[in-house]
Amino acid sequence: MGRWQEIEHTADLGLHLWAADLPDLFTTAALGMFSLFIVPGDTLSATKTLTLTALDVETLLVAWLNELLYLVEVEGLAFTVFEFAQLTPTRLVVTLRGGPILEYTGYVKAATFHDLRVVATPEGYETEIVFDT
Repeated sequence: MGRWQEIEHTADLGLHLWAADLPDLFTTAALGMFSLFIVPGDTLSATKTLTLTALDVETLLVAWLNELLYLVEVEGLAFTVFEFAQLTPTRLVVTLRGGPILEYTGYVKAATFHDLRVVATPEGYETEIVFDT
């Protein structure tokens, strides 16, 4: 699995992400984002299928994270297992598995496009993403 590191950002929260491939990047981004403001439960009692399309990988990543934030806000669910049936730079189809949130430790309003650029490296992918709080 990929890894993340919290980065300093004026008045907001940010993550630096490293991942082996696109599914790893999207999974790492989701888990990293959740680590900023919630403690997910251990149960996998909820399942959803999600399909998103976008113009490029950066837009798809922001749409992905904001859709997960919507599910946290509206349904009180955190998804921690992601089974990608399709993931290209412009489209994803994924089955989400998760459950109720144990604890809120902060608040994240949205993933942003601030200086967002997904970079392919010899090791996989790398990016920094900023979250509006």
